[in-house]
Amino acid sequence: MSSTRHQARPEPRDSPLIVRLGISWLTNALVLLVVTVLLTGVTSSGAGALLLAAAVFGVLNTVLKPLLRLITLPLAVLTLGIAWFFVSMLMLVITKWIVSGFYITGFWTLVAATLIVWVVNLALDFTPGPWQVTGSRRRRYRRRAA
Repeated sequence: MSSTRHQARPEPRDSPLIVRLGISWLTNALVLLVVTVLLTGVTSSGAGALLLAAAVFGVLNTVLKPLLRLITLPLAVLTLGIAWFFVSMLMLVITKWIVSGFYITGFWTLVAATLIVWVVNLALDFTPGPWQVTGSRRRRYRRRAA
């Protein structure tokens, strides 16, 4: 007599917080590096300034951006989400203000930088890799693995 065993798929293990934070930081550094390479109006005084900008940008996107999105929700509904594009632009402006070696010159350069950040993050959302263990990418990874 043979018995069929039902084996449950193991849940994906959570990476330690420090690993998730490190991956998020390096992902932000990659995104900002892409922006500095593609746009002449976005510059960094060096790798240290870019890494600091990535850390500041990550903290702003984690702490301030959700709060601002909640506050601007009625405006986002009226503008069909365009208001949130300006919230994303504000995250880059604040990063530029805080980090003395990271520069964005001109409004249209800021618009282009915000679009590039959005496109690169969209690409990362759909590309498997270690960055899938953070934030919304982590939730998508879990759904695909289940």
